[in-house]
Amino acid sequence: MVLVGMGAVCSGGLLLLLLYWLPEWGVKGTCTHTSLRDARTLLLRTTDEFRQWFRAKVHVMLAPGRKPFDSFNLQSTAQLPNGDGDHGVSAEEHHGKFAQRQPAQIHYFTHHSTKYYWNDETHNFELYKGLEDVNVSCASVHSDHSSGLSKMLQDYRRLFFGENEIAVRVPSLFKLLIKEVLNPFYIFQLFSVILWSAEDYYYYATAIVFMSVISIATSLYTIKKQYVMLHDMVAAHSVVRVSVCRGNKDIEEAMSTELVPGDVVIIPVNGMIMPCDAVLIHGTCIVNESMLTGESVPVTKTSLPSLGEEAARRYNMEEHKRYTLFCGTHVIQTRFYTGELVKAVVVRTGFSTEKGHLVRSILYPKPTDFKLYRDAYLFLLCLVGVAGIGFIYTIVLSIMNKVPAKTIIIESLDIITITVPPALPAAMTAGIVYAQRRLKRVGIFCISPQRINMCGQLNLVCFDKTGTLTEDGLDLWGIQRIEDGSFSPPESEAAKESLVNSAFVACMATCHSLTKIEGELSGDPLDLKMFSATGWILEEPTEEETALHNPIMPTVVRPPKHAIPEASQSNPLTQNMELSEVSSCEIGIVRQFPFSSALQRMSVVVRRLGERHMDAYLKGAPEIVANLCKQHTVPQSFTETLETYTRQGFRVIALAHRQLESKLSWHKVQSLSRDLIETNMEFLGLIIMQNKIKQETAGVLCELRKANIRTLMVTGDNMLTAISVARDCGMVRAHEKVIIADAVPPKDFQSASITWHYTENPAQVVKDNQTVEINLEEGMYDKKQTLQEQSYHFAVSGRAFAVITEHFPHLVQKLVLRATVFARMAPDQKTQLVEVLQSIDYTVGMCGDGANDCGALKRAHSGISLSELEASVASPFTSSTSNISCVPNLIREGRAALITSFCVFKFMALYSIIQYLSVTLLYSILSNLGDFQFLFIDIAIILIIAFTMSLNPAWKDLVWRRPPSSLISGPLLCSVLTQILTCLVFQVLAFLLVRQQSWYEIWTPQSDACNVSSSSLSHSQNTTSPHDHKNIRNYENTTLFYVSSFQYLAVAIVFSKGKPFRQPIYKNWPFMLSCIGLYTFLLLIMLYPIPAIDSFLEIVCVPHDWRITLVVIVIVNAAVSFMLEILILDIILWRLVFRGNQGVNRPTEPSSAATPQVANDRWGSSFLSWLFCQRNKAPSVRYMHLALELQDDSDWPPRPSTVTYASDPQSHISAPL
Repeated sequence: MVLVGMGAVCSGGLLLLLLYWLPEWGVKGTCTHTSLRDARTLLLRTTDEFRQWFRAKVHVMLAPGRKPFDSFNLQSTAQLPNGDGDHGVSAEEHHGKFAQRQPAQIHYFTHHSTKYYWNDETHNFELYKGLEDVNVSCASVHSDHSSGLSKMLQDYRRLFFGENEIAVRVPSLFKLLIKEVLNPFYIFQLFSVILWSAEDYYYYATAIVFMSVISIATSLYTIKKQYVMLHDMVAAHSVVRVSVCRGNKDIEEAMSTELVPGDVVIIPVNGMIMPCDAVLIHGTCIVNESMLTGESVPVTKTSLPSLGEEAARRYNMEEHKRYTLFCGTHVIQTRFYTGELVKAVVVRTGFSTEKGHLVRSILYPKPTDFKLYRDAYLFLLCLVGVAGIGFIYTIVLSIMNKVPAKTIIIESLDIITITVPPALPAAMTAGIVYAQRRLKRVGIFCISPQRINMCGQLNLVCFDKTGTLTEDGLDLWGIQRIEDGSFSPPESEAAKESLVNSAFVACMATCHSLTKIEGELSGDPLDLKMFSATGWILEEPTEEETALHNPIMPTVVRPPKHAIPEASQSNPLTQNMELSEVSSCEIGIVRQFPFSSALQRMSVVVRRLGERHMDAYLKGAPEIVANLCKQHTVPQSFTETLETYTRQGFRVIALAHRQLESKLSWHKVQSLSRDLIETNMEFLGLIIMQNKIKQETAGVLCELRKANIRTLMVTGDNMLTAISVARDCGMVRAHEKVIIADAVPPKDFQSASITWHYTENPAQVVKDNQTVEINLEEGMYDKKQTLQEQSYHFAVSGRAFAVITEHFPHLVQKLVLRATVFARMAPDQKTQLVEVLQSIDYTVGMCGDGANDCGALKRAHSGISLSELEASVASPFTSSTSNISCVPNLIREGRAALITSFCVFKFMALYSIIQYLSVTLLYSILSNLGDFQFLFIDIAIILIIAFTMSLNPAWKDLVWRRPPSSLISGPLLCSVLTQILTCLVFQVLAFLLVRQQSWYEIWTPQSDACNVSSSSLSHSQNTTSPHDHKNIRNYENTTLFYVSSFQYLAVAIVFSKGKPFRQPIYKNWPFMLSCIGLYTFLLLIMLYPIPAIDSFLEIVCVPHDWRITLVVIVIVNAAVSFMLEILILDIILWRLVFRGNQGVNRPTEPSSAATPQVANDRWGSSFLSWLFCQRNKAPSVRYMHLALELQDDSDWPPRPSTVTYASDPQSHISAPL
């Protein structure tokens, strides 16, 4: 500490700043190493790819127990597992409440709004999440946690969990200002301004201060506005009054901020915004979860099972989310039964809730585009290295010329300040801001602007199917019922009078999650179509009406009166029984098991009025439903019939029915697990829904394929339906095969296995067997990989994906390299797939409609939601258009923004080097650029050019070539280095030439080179001493000022290339006007001097012949810069050296293209690849490396009718399919 203090004093506080910027140095320099138990300061490091360091201070809290779930009735040794800590309240506040116990000292620290508490057993800090940490089973939630907490126990748990609020504290402007000003860039600016002031460059220093103040003010305004918006969004419904159970009967009103895990809250009849995560233990709720999932369809939440196999399982929020009410979601209404309240047990509070996680991800986002900025810092370090050379050169030169020490220090440090451009951060951000505005104009909204650059690097996009590639709404194409154990012919009408009393229509009318909200039916679009096709009416009785019935039926469906079969109306004996006939068709829904994407089914228990027994109806994925039915009720032609529909792209849903035992009472049904209900069903038939492909889908996918961007389909739908849609929309082309990887988990001492099924080409269905055999001759595997790799795609189901991930980890990456269709994928599997694709270095985009896609949308490098709901918070991009045409728009703008970032960075780097060269050359004659020359260059040229060169809109087409992803890449480095050399050559040339002119002399105020002919020059003035002590006015200064000013404009135009990623520069009229204006002004003052401007800029008059010579030098300089950029970068490097390393997805060239020009290109490519050491260089990305490996693998792809076993990953044993 003493050494640090001394260092801070000696360095003028710079050491403290360094320790602030580098927490690991700060902790190691100011603290001594000790055990974790005794630590008072912790050094934290993230485990992700960014490896960020954080410093945390350890606090001490006094509490009567060591863990939140300690029991007061037991001794302190009787401890349960943990919960979540958020805010420990001081000992003074709570010691009195728990005076009967000896208070314990608990160490904790806070990081990113989350508290971590010391655990003496594990000797580590741990996070308390909530009730889940007790490893509580579903049954024990009912038995042990359903009565509520006492006030004393609630107060105790609040010591660990803190107030139940997601507190977004808006920092004061002063705090934000200090944090912003301590940015290394602004500290460097401060250093530069002090230095310039010492050199009397007041105007330039003032201009930089002005720019910095504007930059800081803008940044503070934006940050403050974001904090306020987030605070308002979170605070809108964060604090409400709730009813809390304090025992079996006692109910009291409390503020939601007082809730802790284990509390039991009562959900009111008219609903509420949930202030916490809670699991439902009594009753049913209709919930709008759009804030979290992006799906506006109301979701039905039922009570947690208390009996059966599922009740014995450990409660897990993700696994049991259909019973869980999440914080921030809107409970629209509750379904309740006479004498019973709708109750929920609080599971998580504060930042531990789902909404809390969402807010934390916004408050503390991961760094994005990390590689780009890391490269930028490396590039700046290279510039600093160049400045170091100039620094040493200046010192040596000054000492040799016996310059005063003060001048040596100032001028040598000035060289360093020149290398870091003051407008660099603002100029780099400009391109992204402009891209964000352009995206907004085409209906794409962005909450994470830095990700726009990532969109420019996308080389793979995953698409959800329903609502994304296909129309959101489904149309009922027809139904196919079972009669006498086999399928009857398809029927288009389900509302026939003859079907009113059938079990099939009863299942369609009851097996759904529809509800009435403000008199309108609301729910899943599929359910709405299915129910409306029956023509039945849904009624939800009021509380008064439900009290009249026994057993109570909260929802009733019935057919319209005119739908009663005519026979019953025309028969005189039954005319008087019309009312009872209608009543017998009424069906009450007793219990509902909501649709689960993991189970791929839903079911209901119903009772038809007038009957003693209850019935169970089931609907879901045909394969799942068939497995739950008695096998003799499933027609033998089930598989063939299902395939017929799914191949045509239809969405098929199966229905089943089961009559339950008459002894089952209503109360008994409420406690039964769904596994007991959903078994031994009788197969009823199929509902065939038509899901049309959106008009824009095929065109967009074709555009992406041509742009070398791979496309995948990730859906929860049937495999064959997904393959059919993939073919119809062009994701899988007509001549390409699809190989289904059907994996089976280990069973009965048999290891896990994958069977490889080759699906037939739809155009050759008749000759299926022959086609497979002919196409899979040995010769096919000997063809070039370019042809082979285009000929097949893998298709994987969710079940197979899980098996392969667990038992065949060595095949996962091989499989995803060529897999195009992923069907029956659960939401977490979509996220897992994105992670696998990222692990082989794909830059992944995800496009979904918001339902079940949130995890993948967040995890992908660039997620775009087609839902305009509040869930846009979960996705970086949200499109107002409901089709995938937004994806090419986003990639185009991303590419344009990325190229703009590179262009601006290259320009700013060249600006620094050009100015560095000018100053270094002038230092050799003990001169420098003048204050107003610096001012003109930095303000009039650099700022205007840097901010207008970013305005180029994106190019209208997506090309197959992708922009480079790194600043440290061959083409970019070559571009910068060639331009640096060009500028160096022409500046040195001009500097030496001017000194060789016959009229040249050491300039004095009496010099009149403009009016003195070369023959009558007087050399007597050469000995006159310079007039100004800084020696700004001289011929070298004037020459280099003119040449360098034109060089800035030349490199700006050279770097502002348009095609193929941006529109041509002539369409960027602000930039063109700026360039034309500056060129005109510079040529004007150079060819036709204006005394006032010459005096202001401190330039001197030179002969007209030399002015013409300078014009020639400037023109030749610009021409050379332009030719080098076009020749070296565009032709040699891009086309011949680096073009082959863009990816395995590039469309293959037709063989007929082997012209002499192509042959020459190949020869040139080979030679230059050898020259640039690219010939035998391994691919830099894993997926390309993997593709090259598979070229030499004769067993890949697996042959048809083969099985791969987990025990022997390399063998493919023949097995007939």
